[in-house]
Amino acid sequence: MYRIGEFSKMSKTTIKTLRYYDEIGLLKPQETDKFTGYRLYTTEQLFKLHKIQSYRQIGLSIEEVKMLLSGKNAEQIFNKRKEELVSELNNAKDQ
Repeated sequence: MYRIGEFSKMSKTTIKTLRYYDEIGLLKPQETDKFTGYRLYTTEQLFKLHKIQSYRQIGLSIEEVKMLLSGKNAEQIFNKRKEELVSELNNAKDQ
């Protein structure tokens, strides 16, 4: 298990972001120490965080990422984002 600082460095994500993801329920720590309150993460959670980062990099909102991770509307979300990108590309061509 890794404390939040170690996990932050390994994942190249800020501690503030990890705390925010915990707060909104996107990426909860595996455990929270009852005495110190330290958030503890596992190696497996690195994969989940990588997925979250990838989805955010392609422009998906936090709500869309939550839906994807829960297995809801994946095709619909990706098609919507594809249409947005095509539209942005067409607008850029027009300019």
